[in-house]
Amino acid sequence: MLFRTGHRMQLEIILAYFPLSPSPATQTTSTHRNTMASDQDTAALKATLAASLGPSAFHPGWSSLLDLDPPFFSASVALAAVPRQKSHLSHKDQALISLAVDSAATHLYTLGIRAHVTSALKEGATLHEVLEVIELSSTLGIHACNIGVPLLVEVLREEGLFQEDVKRPFDSAQERLKAEFTAKRGYWHVFWEDFLRLDPEFFAAYLEFSSVPWTKVVEGNSTGGRGVLSPKVSEGGSRGLCTGWS
Repeated sequence: MLFRTGHRMQLEIILAYFPLSPSPATQTTSTHRNTMASDQDTAALKATLAASLGPSAFHPGWSSLLDLDPPFFSASVALAAVPRQKSHLSHKDQALISLAVDSAATHLYTLGIRAHVTSALKEGATLHEVLEVIELSSTLGIHACNIGVPLLVEVLREEGLFQEDVKRPFDSAQERLKAEFTAKRGYWHVFWEDFLRLDPEFFAAYLEFSSVPWTKVVEGNSTGGRGVLSPKVSEGGSRGLCTGWS
């Protein structure tokens, strides 16, 4: 999923420098003849994508790949089609998780976002489900803290610097924040420890921000104030984002 998003974005950059409108002098070169597909081949490849991924999946990102390298387009469609064909997740859940990846700060792939929103709505997703996916994706930047701060503390310990700060036990306010995080987010991990210890104010602000999708109550929803997405989709999207970030 991440690879396909990345290579389509890169191909669009290539097209900005090498637009597909070759001069007469280059139209008859063997490279051009071997790379470009005939109109009939192009139509067949687009039909394969529509059959494998759905008619709404084709967008200018796929078009760029089809124009530049039809064999790689074909292989990419085959790769993308595998999870859809297996269908261990519903097509709606697949679209929502794909939306989480493409709307993450590390990607922001507009064409993919539009395609996955269209697909998710077509498969029955609600406005609140799509909105919650985007809200969950917005927390991706916190990895700078929950990964970076422990590394900072590791270096400080090695250098013997600020030992009182990095070893200080939690006070009562920090213990409350830890308990609140665990209650609202449903887990606790050791990589939050140094972050909370060194900057409880920022941790508290992040806790409030990140907890909204997990705790909001939406009218008509049956999750009991745990957002509108099922835990499977919420966690699946979050794991996908973490994998993409790393």
